[in-house]
Amino acid sequence: MTRKILINAFNMNTPVHQTQGLWKHPRDRSSEYTTIKYWQDLARTLERGLFDGIFLADITGVYDVYGASPDAALRNAVQVPNNDPYLLIPVMAAVTEHLGFGVTGSLTYEPPNTFARKMSTLDHLTNGRVGWNIVTGYLNSAAKAAGQVKQTDHDTRYDIAEEYMEIMYKLWEGSWEEDAVCRNVETGVYVDPAKVHRIKHDGEYFKLEGIHLSEPSLQRTPVLYQAGSSSKGQAFAGKHAECAFISSPTKNVMAGTVRKMRAATEQQGRKARDVAIFAMMNVIVGRTNEEAQEKLREYRQYASYEGALTLMSGWTGIDFSSCDPSDPVKHIRNDSMQTAIDRFTIADPNRVWTVGEVAEYLAIGGSGPVIVGSVQEVSDEMQRWVEETGIDGFNLAYTVNPESIADFVDMVVPELQRRGVYKTEYRSGTLREKLFGESPRLQAPHPATKFRI
Repeated sequence: MTRKILINAFNMNTPVHQTQGLWKHPRDRSSEYTTIKYWQDLARTLERGLFDGIFLADITGVYDVYGASPDAALRNAVQVPNNDPYLLIPVMAAVTEHLGFGVTGSLTYEPPNTFARKMSTLDHLTNGRVGWNIVTGYLNSAAKAAGQVKQTDHDTRYDIAEEYMEIMYKLWEGSWEEDAVCRNVETGVYVDPAKVHRIKHDGEYFKLEGIHLSEPSLQRTPVLYQAGSSSKGQAFAGKHAECAFISSPTKNVMAGTVRKMRAATEQQGRKARDVAIFAMMNVIVGRTNEEAQEKLREYRQYASYEGALTLMSGWTGIDFSSCDPSDPVKHIRNDSMQTAIDRFTIADPNRVWTVGEVAEYLAIGGSGPVIVGSVQEVSDEMQRWVEETGIDGFNLAYTVNPESIADFVDMVVPELQRRGVYKTEYRSGTLREKLFGESPRLQAPHPATKFRI
């Protein structure tokens, strides 16, 4: 049986996500991101295309490394302004039945007890269609905005994340028994107190005592996504994640990342395929190759290279504002997103990227590759990426919204279905069941199962 390609839409509650400057394009509607109609229209299109979900990125700081100022980010709307991603989910769930919702939540800035309640609430409202992209943060500006002097160092953030996950599992899996909610009209008992358990946690980074405030949802623990590709991030994903999000500019680099991720999963006592790996990708498709190439030429007229370098500076913690376009990109490690600099330096020792090349690359499609061509060519290339790298599917970014997604749904999806590599209908059940065809709840040997009563 041919393994079906998984596809999410990659988006953010902001006018400019990955592709910089395209908000100026006359067919782009991204500036309508503050309206309900914008998100509901997008959700309907994604469900029509049988997308597995929409993956919502988020940051709680501003990209202020470029020129040591937020000015370039504000000029180019580089992920600012941005609104809360969680509030979008009920809006889109109301007009869909199957579409999943993976939402980014930084455990660095979310108190465990209230965050657990927020995710349980969303799981209830979506009828079990919510997932959590676990991040530890990478912007120093976010740490300062949250009242910290500076961001915690990279590896310590993952140590904190390990303890945070233990608390989440205790709350979601171990606080309420399955039949705690009895709603007994005759006795007047809504919840049996004997079946609700107080959670106590006294750790190095967190202290907590109390019950989970929400009754059990269909999934209890939401589907767990993780996007870190550093050695610490891969070990964390291998232990906790059900879905991993990676981004690499070439098949060779991506294949290496996939191998390391699979190995990290097996080292945690799980099967290599227990984690579904999604790769970032941008698709520009036309009825012919000439039509697709003309779209790309048109899109490039609106690209902002300052915006692209502002994004890169924020990801890496390296100020590219004083660099010449011909300067080679140097490998510098700090407490920002380590893989952002790795993918353009040490990940492929056979390729030397210049600053100008990185700016041009990032301006259309962000950190992922861009596939441009006819329906046949795009479908062929997507299949090659899956076959040659070992990924399970894609997080599709957009260039112009809603044009990019609508083009993919109307042209590429039918071709992938004709080839038998993409589903023709949704599975029933929760997001976890749709993705993996198993129980709505996590199964052993996942560490969450150890905390069940």
